Amino acid sequence: MTIGKIRTLLYGAAKILGDISAVQRGKAKERIARRLAGKVTGRLLGRIFK
Repeated sequence: MTIGKIRTLLYGAAKILGDISAVQRGKAKERIARRLAGKVTGRLLGRIFK
């Protein structure tokens, strides 16, 4: 297993744990909104800086 695959697994696990934590704290809506805002921002910046 390469370092890249391990890193991918760890980041995936952290994302899932963050989702679980947000649900437990009642902050799931805010987390979803921030995730969508980040995706939109990333795509816009990707189009600008091709």
